[in-house]
Amino acid sequence: MLNQLHRHYSLLLGLQTPWKVANVDLQIEASRVVIQVEHNGGKERCIECAKACKIKDHAAERQWRHLDTMNFETVIKARTPRTNCAGCGVKTVAVPWAEKSSRFTLMFEAFAIAVLEVARSLEAGRQLLGLSWDSANTIIRRAVERGLAQRDISEVTRVGIDEKSFLRGHNYITLLNDLDGGRVLDVVPERTEKACRELIVKALPTDWSRFKIEAVAMDMWPAFKNAATDLLEEAEIVYDRYHVAQYLGNAVDQVRRAEHKDLMAQGDQSLVGARYSVLRSEATRTEKHQDILDRICGRNLKTSRAWAIKETFQEFWNARNEGFAEGIFKRWYGWATRCQLKPVVKVAKMLKRHLDGLMSYFRHRISNAVSEGLNSKIQSIKSSARGFRNFENYRNRILFCCGKLTLSPKITH
Repeated sequence: MLNQLHRHYSLLLGLQTPWKVANVDLQIEASRVVIQVEHNGGKERCIECAKACKIKDHAAERQWRHLDTMNFETVIKARTPRTNCAGCGVKTVAVPWAEKSSRFTLMFEAFAIAVLEVARSLEAGRQLLGLSWDSANTIIRRAVERGLAQRDISEVTRVGIDEKSFLRGHNYITLLNDLDGGRVLDVVPERTEKACRELIVKALPTDWSRFKIEAVAMDMWPAFKNAATDLLEEAEIVYDRYHVAQYLGNAVDQVRRAEHKDLMAQGDQSLVGARYSVLRSEATRTEKHQDILDRICGRNLKTSRAWAIKETFQEFWNARNEGFAEGIFKRWYGWATRCQLKPVVKVAKMLKRHLDGLMSYFRHRISNAVSEGLNSKIQSIKSSARGFRNFENYRNRILFCCGKLTLSPKITH
């Protein structure tokens, strides 16, 4: 009966000669099953040169977490043989049920990855699997390393550089995203030029992978431009339209705050509650926001003029081609710089200085909209974990959830 049980477990584990299940210990009180696996001896191939070698001895006993048996935690225990290779020296034989240095079987890692991918949070996933935080993070790290090792970036030609807060205050991470593939390629701490250079080389490690990049979407942060211009020699810089909208929105808000202060000093509440009405786009504006906006525009206020200049810039992005866009920008720039609203004038002059990167939009039609979508997902990851103190864990979670990597190990049986 026991021999039959051992054979069944050998079949379930996919063991072949010279490996076999020597014992199955059912520990009822501990809710645990311990599977003892042995090697029958003979020769094994050296893991370095693949030559057949005699077995020298066996390493100390190790254990690997396996899939549960009827809700009983199940582990495999074995003493792994060591070969004595004439050319490579003493080497530990690879076991067929787990990857090198892993404390989990291939089957358990694949199952854990599937659970962690769909769990609402790492905490929920690890509790369901009965794992410690360290064990869950180890499985995620190994999955990401496995995925990066086999990732195909041969078709990546258009990328986006974006930033995201890491810790409270001014701690940032910088991301490089594949805009067509909708995935994060890699992440580094900080948003300095040095960090951006490291990011590009890390995500696009060969000269050819960098040479193939045709366009890079980014905001107007000089560190991003300097790094991209130097390392991505064939790429055109495309300034992101959503960041441009943000610059214009900030200018409108500065005008609104200053005017609101002056009006309130006179007892005029015309701009009370107007902030979101002048900052929201037409697509996200509610009926209430529109009513406030109509009231503001009915008066000759500085805020209404600033808002109109911001909204009119949308015509630039809607232009059919570069020629039309150039004419639209020229007219808009004249209006914006004559409006006598300092925040608006400042932004208009900044856009003029970066006009080449704005015009390149019409040759590539890219933006960081994909990056913003990924940022939303990253924010969800961060919120569910209630923040991250360790950057490497944060990076691994981002690539695990947003990298579109092949995460699971290969199981051959």
